Amino acid sequence: MRIVTELKSKAKYDVIVAGGGVAGVAAAITAKKRGKSVLLLEKSNILGGLATLGLVNLFVPMCNGRGTQIIFGLADEWFYEAAKYGYDTIPDNWQTGEKRMVNRYSPYIFALQLTEQIKNAGVDLLFDCIGSQPVMDGNLCKGVITESKSGREYYEAEMVIDTTGDADLLRRAGVPVVLGKNFYTYVGKKISLESCQKAVDNQNIRYAFEGCKGGAINLYGDHQPADKPLWSGTTVEEVTDYLIDNQLEMLKQLKGDDRNSRDIAMLPMMPNFRTTCRIDGDYTFKESDHYRHFEDSVCAINDFDRKDFLYEVPLRCLTRREFPNLITAGRSASGEGYGWDVIRVIPPAILTGQAAAEAAVLAIETGKPIAEVDIATLQQRLEKEDHIMIHFPDELIPEDQEKIEFGPDEGHI
Repeated sequence: MRIVTELKSKAKYDVIVAGGGVAGVAAAITAKKRGKSVLLLEKSNILGGLATLGLVNLFVPMCNGRGTQIIFGLADEWFYEAAKYGYDTIPDNWQTGEKRMVNRYSPYIFALQLTEQIKNAGVDLLFDCIGSQPVMDGNLCKGVITESKSGREYYEAEMVIDTTGDADLLRRAGVPVVLGKNFYTYVGKKISLESCQKAVDNQNIRYAFEGCKGGAINLYGDHQPADKPLWSGTTVEEVTDYLIDNQLEMLKQLKGDDRNSRDIAMLPMMPNFRTTCRIDGDYTFKESDHYRHFEDSVCAINDFDRKDFLYEVPLRCLTRREFPNLITAGRSASGEGYGWDVIRVIPPAILTGQAAAEAAVLAIETGKPIAEVDIATLQQRLEKEDHIMIHFPDELIPEDQEKIEFGPDEGHI
């Protein structure tokens, strides 16, 4: 590529992680703890992605709805960390099955905590820096070109983890991807005299925040307006159209209020897109995969909306075996339909971030492509060192359901 000849390598890392959402932060910390040099690139000014910038500040349920916790690892650590210095909504009785293990937290305080964790881990972090282009030698990624206040720079890498949420580096590298569609949704937070009084009455600041919306369509697209498009969010024109439309709709609604009675407290600093673009992986996770055991599972997770439904996420959802040193995690994992929704939310995104990092580290150590690392070794590290449940216990499967065994080659392209 001509652009590479114009740029000298500024530095070389074992692992470059592009995107500082929760999946990216989890990946960066995990790789660094394994003794690798790590660079984390974040295009904004705070970490957390949708979980902070996007104001989707909710650890969705991490249990089966009957008092048994399923999701552990860094997701479990951060679930409680997010309640350490800011407000929380963790139910006292989730272990009885009356409620579920869920937490709505302060997004900006949690963002600061993620910065602290990155610095304490010794990860090199670049804010306001976009990983704009992978440098490819055939299907091998040699590094990443960045754009920042320093201009255009080039960083070499042994392994690259794309946690941009939009598969930006993957699709520019030529990895097969699938575009998603996003509903008319735009959520901010406001304060009002009434909400402030409620916070004082309850002696809890979380009651001071109320939701305010542009588009108000839910996760399932109920009542999506016929005159509104379904945005993929992968072009600057689409992103701009979405933001202008939603911001003007929010303003329209605010114009009907007493101007002295309320104010906007937070606007999402990134689009509230959930499913923009994902890898067309070696396996595509489906809703129908509930109660299936995968030989290459890297984490067990639960459905956040329904009790009892349990899943395992195969490594193959994060890889495309033709690309030996590229892997993804979080929102750009390979899933379809409601299955994509199940694996993209905060707790599974954190776990797949850890899994991607462990796979990348193991690939470096063994000289193998990421998709061909020894699964038993990878699972042992995830289970013993990262405290992640790999296979859900069969006794948690409802009696009227049957578990399905998949072999290691199922779903390969």
